[in-house]
Amino acid sequence: MNSEVTGDTEEFHLPRSRTANERLHAMIPGGAHTYAKGDDQYPENLAPVISHGRGAHVWDIDGNRYVEYGSGLRSVSLGHAHPRVLEAVRRELDRGSNFVRPSIVEVEAAERFLATVPTAEMVKFAKNGSDVTTAAVRLARAVTGRPRVAICGDHPFFSVDDWFIGTTPMSAGVPAATTELTVAFPYGDLAATEELLTRYRDEVACLILEPAGHTEPPPGYLAGLRELADRHGCVLIFDEMITGFRWSEAGAQSLYGVVPDLSTFGKALGNGFAVSALAGRRDLMERGGLRHSGDRVFLLSTTHGAETHSLAAAMAVQTTYVEEGVTARLHALGERLAAGVREAAACMGVGDHVVVRGRASNLVFATLDENRQPSQRYRTLFLRQLLAGGVLAPSFVVSSALDDADIDLTVDVVAQACAVYRKALDAADPTPWLAGRPVKPVFRRLA
Repeated sequence: MNSEVTGDTEEFHLPRSRTANERLHAMIPGGAHTYAKGDDQYPENLAPVISHGRGAHVWDIDGNRYVEYGSGLRSVSLGHAHPRVLEAVRRELDRGSNFVRPSIVEVEAAERFLATVPTAEMVKFAKNGSDVTTAAVRLARAVTGRPRVAICGDHPFFSVDDWFIGTTPMSAGVPAATTELTVAFPYGDLAATEELLTRYRDEVACLILEPAGHTEPPPGYLAGLRELADRHGCVLIFDEMITGFRWSEAGAQSLYGVVPDLSTFGKALGNGFAVSALAGRRDLMERGGLRHSGDRVFLLSTTHGAETHSLAAAMAVQTTYVEEGVTARLHALGERLAAGVREAAACMGVGDHVVVRGRASNLVFATLDENRQPSQRYRTLFLRQLLAGGVLAPSFVVSSALDDADIDLTVDVVAQACAVYRKALDAADPTPWLAGRPVKPVFRRLA
């Protein structure tokens, strides 16, 4: 339980974190190296700066302990400082991390990945998700000779690179000519996607999407996309950054039985260590290699892409998932949490306003106002109450390190938060409970 917090947000202060946040902003644009970790995503003056983490808990520099959700932006799915992962990493640290030629660890990591994701025939590792999604797009353009990229417009993020960021409200610095080459299709609507492919006949290099999100794919949808891609001669790319491991260690492609041409993995792959993967058909992937007669594709070439300790972490993660049935545990924990939160919200009369959504292993929550519309102000109120109760939860995405006591504590804190939420709804104004500016969406034009 939080060591200094009573549950009364008026008594909850983070003076050391507040000072550290000012230091961060003085030296780092945005005060964080990832926009989603920025203090604008948290109530004013209540953005904890983390000291350390273990399992499902983190401690801030003010001495408070939190049950943490969405750890590492969904990357730490086994919990912080997981012993099997750390053991594998330590074995490599004394052996050197980077060499002038490939290490044997690269062979072993590739073999392990392809055994875990048998629908892929080749793999190449990098450090983050944008590396590999952009590599997939470049490869698709190269093999098709086509310029346009079709993204699923219902999914929030694909890459930091121009082909995607130019489509967001934070498009400053991206030439319009680049953005015009990216078009969007709606998730779940095969007819609209076919219309798009027909409108840009022989121009679309690839369809890129998360195979599943907060809702399950409609029956036959992914198979229908596979057929459309084949018929229109474009590359089908699954972004499995989130679905990889959380849906199945072999990816959503395995769970739903639809094999893309290329797929990208990251986040849970390293349990917090920096590693991502581009995987797919041999005939496509080899275009970025040396054993073909066509034009060479600059697929991926990263100085740190094959650091031995990160690849060792990835192998340990895959072994743990397979041997310990981690995906099933994530689902069980998520189902328990979702049921508890929904019951708590209903009991406090806000069941239509605090709404849990998504697959059990990847839960998010919506905060709705008096008119049942999404509200950043009500999100701020909710987050303040959670923080004061010792729950750090920008989402309700679980890690396997959580236990029943953590879930029970979270549900209790949610119930207290929902009681305050009800008062704000009755007043038709959450302002008295905000104590500062509302939280802000990541993608916005102005700071």
